[in-house]
Amino acid sequence: MGRVTRRAFALAALSAFTTTGAVAAPRADGRGAATTEMRGMWLATVGNRDWPSRAGMTAAAQRSELIGWLDVAVRNRLNTVVLQVRPTADALWPSSYEPWSQVLTGTQGKAPGWDPLGTAVAEAHARGLQLHAWFNPYRVATHTDRTRLVASHPARKHPDWVVAYGGKLYYNPGLPKVRAFVQDAMMDAVKKYPVDAVHFDDYFYPYPVAGQSFDDDAAYDAHGGAFSNRAAWRRDNIDRLVLETAARIKAVRPATQFGISPFGVWRNASTDSRGSDTRALQSYDDIHADTRKWVKEGWIDYVVPQLYWHIGNSAADYAELVPWWADVAKGSRTRLYLGEALYRAGAAGQGAAWQDPAELSRHLTLAKKYPQARGHVFFAAKDVTANRIGAMSRVVAGHYTQPAKPPR
Repeated sequence: MGRVTRRAFALAALSAFTTTGAVAAPRADGRGAATTEMRGMWLATVGNRDWPSRAGMTAAAQRSELIGWLDVAVRNRLNTVVLQVRPTADALWPSSYEPWSQVLTGTQGKAPGWDPLGTAVAEAHARGLQLHAWFNPYRVATHTDRTRLVASHPARKHPDWVVAYGGKLYYNPGLPKVRAFVQDAMMDAVKKYPVDAVHFDDYFYPYPVAGQSFDDDAAYDAHGGAFSNRAAWRRDNIDRLVLETAARIKAVRPATQFGISPFGVWRNASTDSRGSDTRALQSYDDIHADTRKWVKEGWIDYVVPQLYWHIGNSAADYAELVPWWADVAKGSRTRLYLGEALYRAGAAGQGAAWQDPAELSRHLTLAKKYPQARGHVFFAAKDVTANRIGAMSRVVAGHYTQPAKPPR
């Protein structure tokens, strides 16, 4: 998440009011009901993006940093932390299926001496936060050298499960054995911990790389006979992952939610009249994720489209995409939250709109016009504390004057 090249065609200390740590009681409306909306932040671990700040820290230092991020959420009157616990087919808990993540110790498979996910759940709940466990289903490595994976890694034991593409390794979504295994690996965490949600990001089939093809010929020959073309078969593979994962979560923990944060454009209207007035990569066609269907059919509990563009963007306008997604969610059981590109605010190389401290706040103001939009999630934690150009503190001051309960 947050990689501009994959989403847009393809982080001053906090102000005093956000660092006091004081938490007021949720404000009640005239009917006595507490304010309820999603206010989340992603806490990314892949490549030590947000946490841990570096691999190889002591267990005590890692734990202290993690708890510090939960406190950051509280100080900014957020109510949900989306913690990446399976960044590259590895684990931030003692998994029965996959090795310990190298982001902890610097060595894949080496135990860190504590239980990050277990600690995160307990400490988040102690602060009134929801903890959403963020999994990447199919990414195996951010390189293509299988010998760099620990010898016990399932991808080394089953090399036929893996496809090298775009400088990375992926599990092949077209293999039923792979689909069952990645579900087993993720469900291991759900069985062990009372996570508030299972959360997927936007990585299903990999984003297109010019001049390369994802080699799933053998899988298609073996399993794609019932489909008119490979794209339809690939979409069915992802549909099955979503449906099966949803059913397995509910069977084990009925109160645990299942949410997905897809790329913000389903299809362009020029391709499909049901699509948005955009000119962007299309999740339906390019990564074989029929995100609109998942919402319309109510397969998932919530959706957080990554609307990582400014208001007025010529190719993908935030002001166009919010009402489009609101219309998709209307009448569905799936709750709509909006993914916000906090990482762009004030960042070097971003355009004029993202150098305006008010841009992000305007997003929240616009979204209030649509009752289906029930909150926002910010990418990502490091950018919350960086608070470049005061964009996040402006959001808190203007929109989060009181704490809110997370939706359930």
